Amino acid sequence: MPPGTDTGRGAAPIRVLVVDDHALLRAGIVALLQGAPGMTVVAEACNGREALAAFDAHRPDVTLMDIQMPELDGLAAVAEIRRTSPAARIVMLTTFPGDAPVRRALQQGAAGYLLKSVARTELVDTIRLVHAGGRYVQHDAAIELARHLGDDALSGRELVVLRRVGAGLSNKRVAGELGLSEDTIKSHMKNVIHKLRANDRTHAVTIALRRGLMALAETA
Repeated sequence: MPPGTDTGRGAAPIRVLVVDDHALLRAGIVALLQGAPGMTVVAEACNGREALAAFDAHRPDVTLMDIQMPELDGLAAVAEIRRTSPAARIVMLTTFPGDAPVRRALQQGAAGYLLKSVARTELVDTIRLVHAGGRYVQHDAAIELARHLGDDALSGRELVVLRRVGAGLSNKRVAGELGLSEDTIKSHMKNVIHKLRANDRTHAVTIALRRGLMALAETA
C-alpha cells in the first residue's frame, strides 16, 4: 500500500479521468472510484485521442491511463498531456509488468504505475498519493525496473530489427525491408542477443516480449 495516504474526507473530491479501451473493466473502475470517499470520476475515455480531448475539457486532478489502446496508446497520450500540462498527475494502470513500459511511463512524466491485478485499496490509495504530489510504482513493476537498471538499452534500429525478427522474417527479408545489407542485420541481431543476454534470436524475442520491448519497438 502506498505510504502517507488518508481517507480524503473533509476536502474537495479528487476529480479523476479514467481511460481504458475495455468497457467492462472501465465500468468496474468507475464504480469503484465513485464509491470511494473523497473521489469522483469526471470523465471516461476509450483510447488515447479521446483521453486528450477529455483531459482538455475536464482538467482532472488525476488521470488513470491504460497503455495499450487503439488510435493512440497510453504512453503517447501521457507525453502529449504532459507537454501541454506539465503539472498533470497521471497513473498508469496496465497489464504490462516489464521494465521497458515502466521506464518509459516514468520518463514521459507518469507519477504512478500499477498493474491491473492491483488490490482495490491500493488503487484508491495511489490516486490519493499522486494527487498529493507523491509518486508510486507497484512492487512487482518496481522489481522488474530495478532488475534491469544497469542493462544496455537497445537502440531504435535494434528494436526495429528485433520487431521484424519477432514477426518471423529472415535476416535477408529484414535487410530488404530496411534497405540494409544482410551483414548489417546480422550485426544488429548479434548486439540484441548480447544486450538481452539471450541464447539465440528466438530467446531474444521471448525476453523482449516479457520485458515489454516488442510493443515499444512499434513506435521506434
